[in-house]
Amino acid sequence: MESDPREDADLIPLETWLERVRTAADSPRDMTLSVRERGALLELARVAAHSSERIAAPLSTFLAGVACADLPTDERGAFVRRLTDSLSAGVR
Repeated sequence: MESDPREDADLIPLETWLERVRTAADSPRDMTLSVRERGALLELARVAAHSSERIAAPLSTFLAGVACADLPTDERGAFVRRLTDSLSAGVR
């Protein structure tokens, strides 16, 4: 049986991983995620994964990121939350 990845001591901590992503992307944009943005993106991923093929989750979050890339950082989380709410309403 495969081990639970959360029990794997070799996993890179989330903050370290996100910093690696920001560094590797070498983007002039502010790529720091607020708590609100994290929650909104995770909720979008959850809705996508449970409403479509699971692969829709990462692709949907990428598209949301592209869509809100030019928004001020303090508006991005709300944008993703509205997008998720809109998509959720269409699923029901």
